[in-house]
Amino acid sequence: MFKSLSLKVIIFGFIFTFFSSFGQSFFLGLFNSSIRNELSISHGQFGSIYASATLLSSFLLIWVGKKIDDINISKFALFVILVLSFSSFFFSKISSISLLFIGIFLMRFSGQGMMSHTATTTISRYFTKSRGKALSTGWFGLSTAEFILPVLIVYLLAIYNWKHIWITISLIVIIFLPIASYFLVKNLNFESRETQEDENFSEDKIKDWKRIEVIKDFRFYIVCANMLAMPWIATGTFVYQSFILESKNWGPFIIAQSFMAYSILSVITLFLSGFLIDKFTSRKLLIYMNIPLLLAVIVIIYFDHPATAFIFLGLIGISNGFANVLGSSTWAEIYGVKYIGSIKALTTALMVFATAFGTALFGLLIDRGFSIEQIAIISAIYISISLILLFLIKNKLNPIKI
Repeated sequence: MFKSLSLKVIIFGFIFTFFSSFGQSFFLGLFNSSIRNELSISHGQFGSIYASATLLSSFLLIWVGKKIDDINISKFALFVILVLSFSSFFFSKISSISLLFIGIFLMRFSGQGMMSHTATTTISRYFTKSRGKALSTGWFGLSTAEFILPVLIVYLLAIYNWKHIWITISLIVIIFLPIASYFLVKNLNFESRETQEDENFSEDKIKDWKRIEVIKDFRFYIVCANMLAMPWIATGTFVYQSFILESKNWGPFIIAQSFMAYSILSVITLFLSGFLIDKFTSRKLLIYMNIPLLLAVIVIIYFDHPATAFIFLGLIGISNGFANVLGSSTWAEIYGVKYIGSIKALTTALMVFATAFGTALFGLLIDRGFSIEQIAIISAIYISISLILLFLIKNKLNPIKI
C-alpha cells in the first residue's frame, strides 16, 4: 500500500505518537495518586497545577511548533527528542509544588504537544491521496501505548517507586529515538510529497491559507469547538480516574483494564476512519466524530455497574479514533499543506489548552461537590451545542480551489 519513503514516514509517525504518550493525560493520570500523596495536595490543587502548566505549554507550542515549517524535519525531531528526554528526567525529581508545575509543563509541551505535532505535521504534509490511511496508521502508535502502558504502569507502581520509572523513560527516549529518526526521515525535505512517487496521481490545487487568514475564518472556530470536545472531556476523565473509581465504587484496576477497550476500539476506528476519509473526505465525516463521545457521557450519567467502565471508555475510544485522524486531515483539506505546520501548531496548542481547561474544570467541580454524573451532564450539553453548530455549516467546509 505504501512505498519505501512513504512507509518510513508512517513508521516515524507511529514511533513519535507512541512516545507522545508520556506527556498525555491518560499516562500522567496514572501517577496522580502517587504525586498527591507525596506532596499532600488535593484533587483540586493537582488539577489547578496541571491546568496552568498545560496552559503555559500551549502558548509556547504556538511559537515553537511553527518552526517545523522552517527547519529540516530531522533536526526538528532531534530537538523534540532532547526536550522530551530532559523533561522525563526532570519529572523524576519532583519534590515540591513548584517543581510539579515545571515538570507537568515540560511533559505536556514535549510529549503531548511537540511529539504529536511533529508526527502529524510530517505525515499531513507528505501524503496527499493516502493522507487518511497514513494518519490513521501513524496514530496507531498512540493507541498501542494506550493499550499497553496503563496496565504496565499500574503493575510497575506496585513494585517500584514512581520516580525510578521516569528515569527509565528518559533513558529509553534518548537512546532509541535519535537512531530511529535518523534512519527514517534523514532524506525528507519540505518538497517531499507522496505524489512524486505516483506520476498517475493528480489532485485539485487548492488555496494554501496562512495562519493569519485561518484565524479570520468563522468556520475554523466551529470546527475547533467540535475538535476540542474530546481533549477536555477525555483529559478530565483520565486525570481524575481515581475520583471516578471512588464515585462509582469500582475496583482499583477497572479503569486500567477498561483502557484496553478504549485502545482496541480506537485502533479499529483509526483504520476505518483512514479508509473512509480517503473515500469520502474528512469534511463529510466530521459531523459523526463526537456522537460516540456524547453516548459515553450519557452512559456515565445513568449507569454504575463496573462493566459500564468498558462501555464508557470504549465509546470514548471510538471518538478518539476519529478525532486523531480528522484533527490533522481536516485542516489540510480545507486550508492546504504549505503552511500546515503553522496551522497545526495553533490547533495543537488549542488542543493542549482544551486539556488544561478540562483538568481545571473537573478539579474545580469536584472540589465544589459535583458528582461525576453532574459533570457528565455539563459535558453532554457542550457536545450537543457544538454538534448543532457544525451541522449548520457542514456544507460550507469545502476548500477554495485555484
